[in-house]
Amino acid sequence: MRILVTGANGYIGMRLLPQLLEQGHEVVCAVRNKDRFTSVEELKQKVEIVELDFLEDTKAPEKIRNIDVAYYLIHSMTASTSDFDKQEALAAKNFNKMMAETSVNQVIYLSGIINEEKLSKHLKSRKAVEEILYKGDFNLTVLRAAIIVGSGSSSFEIIRDLCEKLPLMVTPKWVKTKSQPIAIRNIIQFLTGVIGREDCYNESFDVGGPDVLTYQEMMEQYAEVRGLKIWIFGVPFMSPKLSSYWLYFVTSTSYRLAQNLVDSMSVEVITRDTRLQEMLDIEMIPYKEAIRLAFYKIEQNEVISSWKDSLSSGRFRKELNKYVQIPKYGCMQDKKSVKVDDPEETLERVWAIGGLTGWYYGNWLWKVRGYLDKLAGGVGLRRGRTNPNKINAGDSLDFWRVLLADKEEKRLLLFAEMKVPGEAWLEFKIDDNNVLHQNATFRPKGLLGRAYWYAMYPFHFFIFEGMINRIARGKKKT
Repeated sequence: MRILVTGANGYIGMRLLPQLLEQGHEVVCAVRNKDRFTSVEELKQKVEIVELDFLEDTKAPEKIRNIDVAYYLIHSMTASTSDFDKQEALAAKNFNKMMAETSVNQVIYLSGIINEEKLSKHLKSRKAVEEILYKGDFNLTVLRAAIIVGSGSSSFEIIRDLCEKLPLMVTPKWVKTKSQPIAIRNIIQFLTGVIGREDCYNESFDVGGPDVLTYQEMMEQYAEVRGLKIWIFGVPFMSPKLSSYWLYFVTSTSYRLAQNLVDSMSVEVITRDTRLQEMLDIEMIPYKEAIRLAFYKIEQNEVISSWKDSLSSGRFRKELNKYVQIPKYGCMQDKKSVKVDDPEETLERVWAIGGLTGWYYGNWLWKVRGYLDKLAGGVGLRRGRTNPNKINAGDSLDFWRVLLADKEEKRLLLFAEMKVPGEAWLEFKIDDNNVLHQNATFRPKGLLGRAYWYAMYPFHFFIFEGMINRIARGKKKT
């Protein structure tokens, strides 16, 4: 079948693509910016890519007119705390208009469990999108899922952050809310299993794992699997706003996402039927096993997608391209160059920068900068990186965003997403003479931006000097 995957660059989309290709389907990937399609090269060569923005586009491009199935994997919850529901409704309406110009027979939509009378804003939006899609000129199949457990998923990474960093937790009352976590592998089985099944047309199904657990129980079982000791004490007086700040400062989530998650965590998400599981004969993975599988992926460096790589997890919203050309005028710069003995080994060190590797020199100063950024409402250092050795354009890298990662050109270009009064770039490049160039560029915004640069200059001098020398020589990081 010819299948359109919207939101192909997202966490679910990137997990779904290899399975669709393995099953022999012809796949078209819809992304807002094709330069951000961060799949491995092998996958890129096997799919077609089309640029679509469902907040604006309503006309179907030629590439998607002749399709059999479409996946609707679009959401906007991380982008805004106020109007994401309006954006999601608009995107769904535009999707319906576009599909009316195609030959699509079935649309598969991944939603959330909406069995409670009182729903969070997020789940209300999911329900509203479902109702809009049912008005489309196609057969709709809706999968309503609980929280998804897998390497790179927001739920898993937040629980991981909490348990790995806080042996003692004083928690809000939502830790007693029940949920039915489901492994990412089961989600992909459901998503692919309903393709072309007429008994799944115009039906909505609940999908959840075999365990019904409170958030506290999920954290305790995570700790058990990891061999950690944690103590959790719930308190009734922590307001939603305080809860949001608590998640924001302790975990790698953005404040916008933290607010929406706290809102949703007060609602129980438990399945009311297991029809689809029985129809597709899927063996459900227990929660503890889902954690073990997630860590197997992490240990094997096989995490192919992460919620943190979403543009909405930082300052970006749409285009990366306009930042790739570093401005020449009105900028402050720190340029350093060092001759290297082994350019290939040096390049590997450049490609490993950030995350667990750190920044090679003055790591404690980088951490302090990350804490200050969190206090100012920025992303901080906790996002880390998805893979310790691979980098793609669009990836998050601590409090940077990868603009360009070209190993053939031996060039890595990063754009700062920390809170700064201006715009900042950090570039690494090895030229044909085996010289490593490290260029920090800052375009200040007003007098405050200039004052910031000069105030930070003494720190930049030592940090950037130490960093390039240790990348070039391969000395131990500090």
